[in-house]
Amino acid sequence: MKHLAAYLLLGLGGNTSPSAKDVKGVLSSVGIDADEDRLDKLIKELEGKDLQELIQEGSQKLASVPSGGGGGGGAGGAAASGAAAGGEAAAEEKPAEKEEEKEESDEDMGFGLFD
Repeated sequence: MKHLAAYLLLGLGGNTSPSAKDVKGVLSSVGIDADEDRLDKLIKELEGKDLQELIQEGSQKLASVPSGGGGGGGAGGAAASGAAAGGEAAAEEKPAEKEEEKEESDEDMGFGLFD
């Protein structure tokens, strides 16, 4: 990833075809040693390709990847069905929310998990 990040930085800076030497220069400027094998492979893979086209293709591929988020729908359905049952269900739920807020404030006991 560090090699690709340096390559992309050079591309953003106007270097349309960064060399291995260019990438090494960027990495060494921040104290990082380049891995010759990975760098050579990266340069070989990206040689002659337009960075903007590659980013566009990657974005299209990522858009087709399922990203979850299906679990939240069930809770919304339960709340809607409770409200449809009558006003009593809605009245019962409000005090429960207040109790949860109190519990959240009790969780902060003056120290953090990673302190």
